[in-house]
Order: sequence, then structure tokens, then C-alpha cells
Amino acid sequence: MISRRTIKIPLAAVIVLATVAGCSSEKPERDYAVPDDLCGTPVSAKELTPFLPAGKQIKVSEEDHAGTKICNVVVDGTLVLTATQAWVAQGKTTAYFLAGQTLEEIKHSADSGRFRFSGNESFGKTRNCTDRRYKQELYVALQAQGSEHSDADAMKRLITSYTERVEESAACTAGSQ
Repeated sequence: MISRRTIKIPLAAVIVLATVAGCSSEKPERDYAVPDDLCGTPVSAKELTPFLPAGKQIKVSEEDHAGTKICNVVVDGTLVLTATQAWVAQGKTTAYFLAGQTLEEIKHSADSGRFRFSGNESFGKTRNCTDRRYKQELYVALQAQGSEHSDADAMKRLITSYTERVEESAACTAGSQ
């Protein structure tokens, strides 16, 4: 037979542990500075921040592949976000561009389909960024598939502002020669 005293001690210990665990649920911290550009293209740190996790170290690196510039954002060894600028044949659409970039169904669109987005991915078509020689137009993508944050409205704001910055950049004017 179990005495009342034996039952009370473990129960008290469980209550104390639960209370201590509840008090230590601090938000993890971000020990790195949020970048204000993605491989040379300015970006709003405020708009980028929700898609970046807590962590100690951030690394931003660039890859160039025949007409496509890829910017990888890695936090503590995990790829969190990829920004892509790609030249695509004139006359295509953002839906055409994203079909080759994602397997996810992208349900949201804005500006008559110029921008397409979900909670963690977005795609856009620049205006007036045309390579006349090769008959191509510049498209952009932001894919935060390594992020736990999912917010379609925030992703729409991020792709819209990022696309505007690309339109103002040398990437846009370099192709229009």
C-alpha cells in the first residue's frame, strides 16, 4: 500500500518542474545582424527579419549561373532563404517562371499576376529590365523554404520591395544594352 506522503512528494516535484520550465521559455535570440542587402541588392531588413530564425551566425553568398544570380542566406549552417534574379525569354509570365522554381502551389497573386506568392515563397517580374540583344526579361524569386515563418502578406511586401530595388540596380540596366 502506498502512503499519502509518497504520492505528494512526486506531485510537488512535478509542479515545481513545470513552473520552472514555464519561466524559462524565453524567445531564442538572433546574435547576428540582419542584412540590409542580398548579394548587393538592397532589401528592407524590417521586411526580411520575420523570415530569418534565431541563431548565432549568418552567411550570405552569391552564385552566378549563365544569366541567373542566386543569393543564399544561411543561418547556423542551414539554408534559410534564396534570392534569385534570372533572365527569361520575353513574353513569358511570372507563372511560367515560378513553374521551374517550385513544386509548391502558389495561390496568391498581385498586380495582374506580376507577383505570385505564398507564405514562404514569392516571384516577380521586373518592369523595363529587358535584354534587347538576347530578347529576355528579368524575373526575381525569394524562397524562404528553410524558415519556419509563413506569412503571405509579409512575403508579398518583401517581393514587391525587392523587385523595385532590382529594377533600380545595375542588374536591370546591364541587360538593356
